[in-house]
Amino acid sequence: MDDLSRSLAATVQQARVAQDLSVNALAERSGVSRAMIGKIERGEAQPTAVLLGKLSGALGMTLSELVARAENTGELLRRADDQPVWTDPVTGYRRRAVSPVTDGPLELVEVELPPGASVSYPADAYIFKYQQLWILDGRLRFHEGSQVHELHAGDCLQLGPPLPTTFHNPGTSACRYLVALVKGRG
Repeated sequence: MDDLSRSLAATVQQARVAQDLSVNALAERSGVSRAMIGKIERGEAQPTAVLLGKLSGALGMTLSELVARAENTGELLRRADDQPVWTDPVTGYRRRAVSPVTDGPLELVEVELPPGASVSYPADAYIFKYQQLWILDGRLRFHEGSQVHELHAGDCLQLGPPLPTTFHNPGTSACRYLVALVKGRG
């Protein structure tokens, strides 16, 4: 297990404890089993993007915040070489936390989705933010509830109210996109 995975394990546990949540309560909120949460917190399992999305939403933070907390340096400048990259062990989905870790509401995240890969998130993973997707390279088939958006390089989509989502790359090359998040309710 790499350093970021170990830091993520500790960060999930710290966030849960800080909110005075038992493993059972987090399991109920997130839909992730108690056994899996235990394995993640002990560093015995490398969580997938879907699991981290469920856990971060249940903890009231974005997936980017979770990764950023795991790599927090306190700097206002985050050089490209210092931007933490997390890769989903199942799909190869790669997420780069571009923004410096601050208390500000804006987060920028670069994602690379391999050809044919899909990642799905429940609606509650989006409850705390406004979000836009800007496609940098390739194609993205984005399912937002029952609506399907076919997105190409240069397209930018503002997400609507929280709904279950699926990010799917139907192309033969990687899809790269920027996610701009503004944390806040409503």
